[in-house]
Amino acid sequence: MNALTDLDTDAAACHPLFRAVAPSGEFNKLRKRLLRLIRQALEDYAMVTPGERWLVALSGGKDSFGLIALLLDLKWRGLLPVELLVCNLDQRQPGFPAHILPDWLKANGIGHRIEVQDTYSIVTGKIPSGNTYCALCSRLRRGHLYRVAREEGCAALVLGHHREDILETFFLNLFHGGRLASMPPKLVNDEGDVKVLRPMAHCAEADLAKFARHMDFPIIPCDLCGSQDGLQRNAMKVMLNDIEARMPGRKDTMIRALANVRPSHLLDRELFDFSAIEAIMAGEQDFIAGEKTDGVSA
Repeated sequence: MNALTDLDTDAAACHPLFRAVAPSGEFNKLRKRLLRLIRQALEDYAMVTPGERWLVALSGGKDSFGLIALLLDLKWRGLLPVELLVCNLDQRQPGFPAHILPDWLKANGIGHRIEVQDTYSIVTGKIPSGNTYCALCSRLRRGHLYRVAREEGCAALVLGHHREDILETFFLNLFHGGRLASMPPKLVNDEGDVKVLRPMAHCAEADLAKFARHMDFPIIPCDLCGSQDGLQRNAMKVMLNDIEARMPGRKDTMIRALANVRPSHLLDRELFDFSAIEAIMAGEQDFIAGEKTDGVSA
């Protein structure tokens, strides 16, 4: 990809969302870094097909706000040739301030759809009190977002998962699922008609938190599952933060490891044919013997 255009000096050259932010060298560096990492993911995983329409999910948390602002900035600069439609799924949680997100979207001239579906009653009706709601809530939410994407003619559903989400999911699968798997930056849904994209796969959560504070987003906490204690994902977050505190840079190393897999050095017989090793060895010996013979003949 081409280098990012200058982000430091010309306020008129950025999306209007950024014009109310107090200018500072720290913020400009932060925004540049996040934009660079998003563009890297877009390119590395071939996410962009020019002319497509994307449905960008907005939950009201710092990550989805950041995703929308950064994608809009790339589009404003002519670096993202797709159409963006923002969607918030109002799940009818008690006390949810339903006016905040529509008001923010309208005030900033952002195309959007507010989808109202009472998944809260379904989740709380099916999950016993004291158990975690996340799995069922996520499935119901994703199903509605896929439907909205189809109705709106969107080829992709774009989500705000970041580096830490991917690492936490990897360790959840490792410790509790007995498999090596995480959140892929790009996949297709089970029906095969909607792509799922995670452009912030390389972005650090701490950077997104700083970005949200600079941008002064009207953050809405998740009271449905975010208020529950003892979630397994929270334990993974604590573990990763402890590792990073004791050995700085390990999160970046772990993310790189997920893109540097050696199937022959794992135990999965479906990924690597261990029964063929002897044949490979025999082939290599024949090749080496042939090289030696050729050398003598020469």
